[in-house]
Amino acid sequence: MKAAARIKPPRRNVLKKVSSNSLKDPVGVYCRVRPVPDQECCIEVISSTTVQVHPPDGYRSSRNGEYKEVQYSFKEVFGTNVSQKWVFDTVARPLVEDLIHGKNGLLFTYGVTGSGKTHTMTGSPGDGGLLPRCLDMIFNSIGLFQAKRYVFKLDEKNGVEVQCEVDALLERQKREALPVPKTPSGKRQIDPEIADMINVQDNCKLEEVDEDNVYSVFVSYIEIYNNYIYDLLDEAPFEPIKPKWNGCGTPLRNVDFMPPQSKILREDQNHNMYVAGCTEVEVKSTEEAFEVFWRGQKKRRIANTQLNRESSRSHSVFLIKLAQAPLDADGDNVLQERELITLSQLSLVDLAGSERTNRTKAEGSRLREAGNINQSLMTLRTCIEALRENQTYGTNKMVPYRDSKLTHLFKNYFDGEGKVRMIVCVNPRAEDYDESLQVMRFAEITQEVEVARPLDKPLCGLTPGRRFKNQAFREELSRQLEIRGGPIDGDRERSVTEALLQSFPPMPSCELLDINDDQTLPRLIEVLEKRHSIRQILTEEFNKNVLFVKGMLQELDASLASRENYTQVKMAEKDKAIVGQKTEIERLEKKAKTLEYKIDILEKTTAIYEEEKRNLQLELDTRSQKLQRQASEKRRLENRLQGMVTETTMKWEKECERRVAAKQLEMQNKLWVKDEKLKQLKAIVTEPKSGKPERPSREKDREKVLPRSLSPPPVPNAPPVRLRHRRSRSAGERWVDHKPSSNIQTETVMQPQVPHAITVASASEKALAKCDKYMLTHQELASDGEIETKLIKGDVYKTRGGGQAVHFTEIETLKQESPTGRKRRSSPSDPPPNDAAESEWTDVETRCSVAVEMKAGSNLGPGYQHHAQPKRRRP
Repeated sequence: MKAAARIKPPRRNVLKKVSSNSLKDPVGVYCRVRPVPDQECCIEVISSTTVQVHPPDGYRSSRNGEYKEVQYSFKEVFGTNVSQKWVFDTVARPLVEDLIHGKNGLLFTYGVTGSGKTHTMTGSPGDGGLLPRCLDMIFNSIGLFQAKRYVFKLDEKNGVEVQCEVDALLERQKREALPVPKTPSGKRQIDPEIADMINVQDNCKLEEVDEDNVYSVFVSYIEIYNNYIYDLLDEAPFEPIKPKWNGCGTPLRNVDFMPPQSKILREDQNHNMYVAGCTEVEVKSTEEAFEVFWRGQKKRRIANTQLNRESSRSHSVFLIKLAQAPLDADGDNVLQERELITLSQLSLVDLAGSERTNRTKAEGSRLREAGNINQSLMTLRTCIEALRENQTYGTNKMVPYRDSKLTHLFKNYFDGEGKVRMIVCVNPRAEDYDESLQVMRFAEITQEVEVARPLDKPLCGLTPGRRFKNQAFREELSRQLEIRGGPIDGDRERSVTEALLQSFPPMPSCELLDINDDQTLPRLIEVLEKRHSIRQILTEEFNKNVLFVKGMLQELDASLASRENYTQVKMAEKDKAIVGQKTEIERLEKKAKTLEYKIDILEKTTAIYEEEKRNLQLELDTRSQKLQRQASEKRRLENRLQGMVTETTMKWEKECERRVAAKQLEMQNKLWVKDEKLKQLKAIVTEPKSGKPERPSREKDREKVLPRSLSPPPVPNAPPVRLRHRRSRSAGERWVDHKPSSNIQTETVMQPQVPHAITVASASEKALAKCDKYMLTHQELASDGEIETKLIKGDVYKTRGGGQAVHFTEIETLKQESPTGRKRRSSPSDPPPNDAAESEWTDVETRCSVAVEMKAGSNLGPGYQHHAQPKRRRP
């Protein structure tokens, strides 16, 4: 008995880190639209690769106010009338072909609850889905080349063992002796519930199957529920919940329950992830494999929600492992060389549907399940986005595979373990618009991820077609032996010598009983002559056959020589072609390296330019902000300077007015002194010299009416004088003219008028927002009973809070004073005759009177007001 050899797939010995020159293929993403009769739809198929998503009627967004139609492209779009066979031929059939050729594959369905994922994967009675069709194609292709049971035996460390025929026979006898066999029998009656689902009439088959290999299929079925892994093929009674037991063997009084024991993920020596302790069943037919699947399907967790009557509450993973090994040179036994054994795997994943709890009305455990489902799907999306970012931008961002059991289990596929395909199932109902939009965006991101192509399995180096050639040789040998000798009574075959001896005439009796016997010897001589003649004929025939065989051998040698020469010529040509191709390959490799070097340089240059661009943009933004701050500071300083200029102007105006008033007072005092001197001079002139001169009284002078020159007569028919209003100094800007309703119209030149102003009775925010100047008209009675008008002016500014503020800059005072009752005398036409002294005095007095009228405290007309007090008289 030969010891069993423990073997691993040879391609797993290859390093996982593929080179940058390895070919990569994008993740194939397909879309399947579920038929929804007599309902409003938000998804429309516009071509074989494009769908269009539009918002349903009456849908409004709280953000933008409107939604536009969006188109999404896929590798292929399956409309509502596409059959299951077409989906299988397009998506799953290439994965099955790769599985038989020793390559791995991953296929999973993704979508919201009720979009048709389970129907696509499993199917319905009379119309099987992808899973039964994959099993049917596998067994139709390898049915004649399957190994006997237990020749291949999977170990517990993600490897496979190859046993000899004797060990496999003992294993079969041991399993058959068990009361409950773990492997279902393929001869028993099929469950009618699944008979229609696996009765596929397509007879799909792969023609390019290696006939010199033997194959064996193993299946396992697990589910990922609440981020825990459970084995659905475990033979132990499957209880969703089991009570806790204490050390005494009695259940606890409280109602605490614990879930069934979950499986754990492990990593083998080649850094491949697998489920430790998972049940793996060897199957030999489609019916047997699907029966194993259906047995686990009944244990899968489903629940009734508002969106789906049988909603999957877990992610299910059906694993199909195909072990294959080549036959030996005789085509009889399996080779047990480790490097020539291949183990490939096809993973069919039915993801649980993403859902919104406000639509499903989930509570309690259903709510917790929905949260875990959405969390695992979000982790899958995060991993896809990280992969896309690393491949697009050349970053080395860590992909969070370990955040979820689902992504951790299949991380090898995204690292280059095999092809990855995804079918996005969508429900075009208007109610699922938001969820379908999220699914479409995730699918669009997934298509941008590229996965490295898996390596081909190694060649064994033996003559191809040896299985059937050796079998045909044995059949032909048996047939030739049967023609030459034939079997004896069907029990044994006669030899060639026996056949030749039976063709000779029988020997007569050679016993001589009498000396005169003359019949025995002649009869013996006759028989011997006949045998001699037959022998000569056989010898001649044999010689002819020998010559014929020699000729055939010579012809064969000649043909072989010619073929050898032809083969050598062809081999020389092929060698030349190979040398040329190698030269071309070397040239292309050098060119590729040169281009890669240039690409690296360009990428580095681009990175430098991008960095410089970002720095310049940052500097530009900084300078723009600085300029904005400077402009704001400049405006603030301008406003401040304008206020200071206005304040300084008012200050100097008041100072000038004060100085002018002081100067006027000083001049009036001088005039008064001069007036006093003139009066004294007059007294000296008019009074006798003997008398003492008296000081003239000012009151008498005031009462004395001096003659005045006559005013010119008015012009006849003169037009009336137009009332001219005084304009404000601030005309020309936009003003708010705030005039209270109690103001009185003076109808004089002191009436302020501001053109193009908004006149209001009370200040309002609306009026201030339209103007940049403000003026308040205030009236009050002065001490002399006249109306005094004050114009309080200011600038309007906008505050940070969005309002307006007024900064007062100046106050303009307008006052009109009426002249006194005294009128100027008009001088007579003929002056009175006086002597020269009197006329001289009159002239002096007149001038003095004019000077006296400018004394302090006099009221000479509008606009003149003096605040100085007159001098006290001397006693």
